[in-house]
Amino acid sequence: MTVVNWLKRNLVVIAGLLTLAYLLLPNVVVTIFSFNKPKGRFNYEWQEFSTAAWKDPCGVSDMCGSLSVSLQIAFWATIGATLLGTLIAFALVRYRFRARGAVNSLIFLPMAMPEVVMAASLLTLFLNLGAQLGFWTILIAHIMFCLSFVVTAVKARVMSMDPRLEQAAQDLYAGPVQTFVRVTLPIAAPGIAAGALLAFALSFDDFIITNFNAGSTVTFPMFVWGSAQRGTPVQINVIGTAMFIIAVLFVLVSMAISNRRTKQKA
Repeated sequence: MTVVNWLKRNLVVIAGLLTLAYLLLPNVVVTIFSFNKPKGRFNYEWQEFSTAAWKDPCGVSDMCGSLSVSLQIAFWATIGATLLGTLIAFALVRYRFRARGAVNSLIFLPMAMPEVVMAASLLTLFLNLGAQLGFWTILIAHIMFCLSFVVTAVKARVMSMDPRLEQAAQDLYAGPVQTFVRVTLPIAAPGIAAGALLAFALSFDDFIITNFNAGSTVTFPMFVWGSAQRGTPVQINVIGTAMFIIAVLFVLVSMAISNRRTKQKA
């Protein structure tokens, strides 16, 4: 009975840990196989421990070039989507205008629409405009589908803001710019940061929309897909592991900074 009672008390925690383990399992497998030395072209079976791929992550032709393209597109798509998404979120929450309800509904459309439909629609648009498919068409497409996620994240944060804080700043003779920089922006910053990180991850990871609108430009997900047809170099696992570690470290640093600020306020 003691074990049953303990399970009842900790059922939610156990379920959460099992779910987390299930989600992290692919990352663990990718990390393990980044130290593999396969005998053939495919890195699907464990053969021998080796750090050769870590010592030469760009040893595969064109892989680091495609990685650089993906990082550049993700960076600029994040900047564009974050700026536009933040402005749209503030407009939807703070202002009343005609067709506001329609705009609210249309914002969620890219999130609900299948990627292949959006990819084909964008390709048709670019072809009708006579645009040359490549870096810029990918960037425009990424900003478009990342925009909805940024608006959703920032909008949730702005809706939870207490307008009395801004009113108090104005009562203390703070101007509109000073109020926004010192009061509004710091409060909205977590939502903006969350939207930006989500946009970067979605842009870097996207394959379907990119593949339709890339032309001769090759991003990292496209390189991985192409490599899977001929062979999977270990360096792909190295890049994946490195990106995962960087993301985890970023989250841990953010949590540490947040906890430190909370303790200082207390």
